[in-house]
Amino acid sequence: MTMIEQKPKLTVRLAAPRGFCAGVERAIRTVEEALTLHGAPVYVRHEIVHNRHVVDRLRAMGAIFIEELKDAPDDRPIVFSAHGAPMAAHEEAASRHMIAIDATCPLVLKVHVQTRRHAASGRHVFLVGHEGHPEVIGTMGQAPEDAVTLVQTVEDVEKLTTPKGPCAYVTQTTLSVDDARSVVDALKARFPEIAGPAKEDICYATSNRQTAVKATAPDTDLFVVFGSQTSSNSQRLVEVAIVAGAKKAVLVDDADGLDPALFENVNILGVSAGASAPETLIEAFLTSLAATYSLVIETVETAREDIVFNTPLRLAS
Repeated sequence: MTMIEQKPKLTVRLAAPRGFCAGVERAIRTVEEALTLHGAPVYVRHEIVHNRHVVDRLRAMGAIFIEELKDAPDDRPIVFSAHGAPMAAHEEAASRHMIAIDATCPLVLKVHVQTRRHAASGRHVFLVGHEGHPEVIGTMGQAPEDAVTLVQTVEDVEKLTTPKGPCAYVTQTTLSVDDARSVVDALKARFPEIAGPAKEDICYATSNRQTAVKATAPDTDLFVVFGSQTSSNSQRLVEVAIVAGAKKAVLVDDADGLDPALFENVNILGVSAGASAPETLIEAFLTSLAATYSLVIETVETAREDIVFNTPLRLAS
């Protein structure tokens, strides 16, 4: 009688919520509907969201991704990505009479509106965010250059020159909740009269995914976050997992990016995904694990999301 070799047991904790948020779903849907309405090609300023798998699928459907509007013809639609764009980009599209479709996340647009209003009222705006991120570039481009100062750390706050008049702050929507709070607290201590949003700018999806990782990560031997290296919210999930107690945490585009050696001596595995990573990546990962391990899958749910953002008016029927 042949003995059936037993697979080693692996406990997998799935953080919930994870993956696509309402802003990402809206942005992807926007490109798909633009292709349906106008046909290919449709041009997209910057990656519509920071995920290679999403971008490659849309590219195969006829989307062309560019960084500068000069690389797009006047007679084809241009979609502005979920991260938002500076006012100058929108003005250029209007001056060229382009079919401009704005897929900027509504929560990013809220920060844009705050920035413009503060600058228009004479307040100097401190933007808490990461230099070079497209969302930060877009937000800084909502006001004159000398009206907005980027602040990345508590140490940056200590070095700030006191503005001549009143000031205000806004934040990038995909920051670490805890890190952003530290910088905002430092700004409030330095400038007690500083104005700020009635509700924090960090989006609900970023906060929810970080909270879920905090609840999932303790005592895990390895924590895997699916997402792009260029995705700010995905990078923050890795940091949160380590702080919350994961022995090791990694960020990967997909399961192909995982070294099998990482799983040596791993009994408890944590899994999450950034807001622009499709759930199919996790499904494929679990399928591959099941070939080697006997899986015990646990879902750690800390919130349920039912938010849906409407299609941009330019595409609405």
